[in-house]
Amino acid sequence: MSQQYSPAGFSLLPPVVKNLLIINGLFFLATVSLNSAYGIEVDNMLGLHYFQSELFSPYQFVTYMFVHANFSHVLFNMFALWMFGYLLENVWGSKRFLTYYMITGIGAALVQTFVTWLDISAIQAAAQSYASNPTLDSFIAFVKHNYPRHYEAEGTVRNFISEWSLSKNSPGYVSQSMEYVSQLMKLQMDVPTVGASGAVYGILLAFGMMFPNMLVYVYFLFPIKAKWIVIGYGAIELFSGISNNPSDNVAHFAHLGGMIFGFFLILYYRKKHDYFSS
Repeated sequence: MSQQYSPAGFSLLPPVVKNLLIINGLFFLATVSLNSAYGIEVDNMLGLHYFQSELFSPYQFVTYMFVHANFSHVLFNMFALWMFGYLLENVWGSKRFLTYYMITGIGAALVQTFVTWLDISAIQAAAQSYASNPTLDSFIAFVKHNYPRHYEAEGTVRNFISEWSLSKNSPGYVSQSMEYVSQLMKLQMDVPTVGASGAVYGILLAFGMMFPNMLVYVYFLFPIKAKWIVIGYGAIELFSGISNNPSDNVAHFAHLGGMIFGFFLILYYRKKHDYFSS
């Protein structure tokens, strides 16, 4: 990253960034160790679940930020946190930086929950519609539209559809189909959102707003101004979120949520402090 702005007294590893790196690293090691040694699924305990899930707890709006799916997930997030965060913490101070990080992380969780609510509410309405006309064709339509991965993949649901097609008039398949509908919705609600990406995208947004013309070397090779990095990542996340690819398990709207909360927080800060102006 270009060092065009480096006043005296700056640290490459200020305290909040350093401690966030350590905490996230320790959480990742604990997640791997407890899962392999004792079968304890930390992501189910600390990851953010939908509020109608039996696994949901309010504290997950905070703890989900410290749990990651795999090594590459935590590595990318922590590298981005350091790359864009150390300069912000030096300029803002540790207290302001930590406040911003936590608010954007929680904000990302709130946006992700809202988007999930919209999605699940539509599926619940479709499930009620199916319950009023539980036929094989309507079941296939429900699964194909709302759970395409389960419809396309070989497995329990596909086997059930094949069996029902051989005995379309058997009443037992209707009640069993209702159970599958309930199970599919429960599975969706029980999938946790994990990772610091929402807060990291908030940090990226702040970096772009504070230092819009600072050069960032993408893959250490291509210099691009920070403002274009922010716009590019924001556009990618918006497009990916709207596309709603069934094979995509990334919480794109959480990333956008971190940027949205970060944007309004920066505007608020700029009204209070002149040094938040770019």
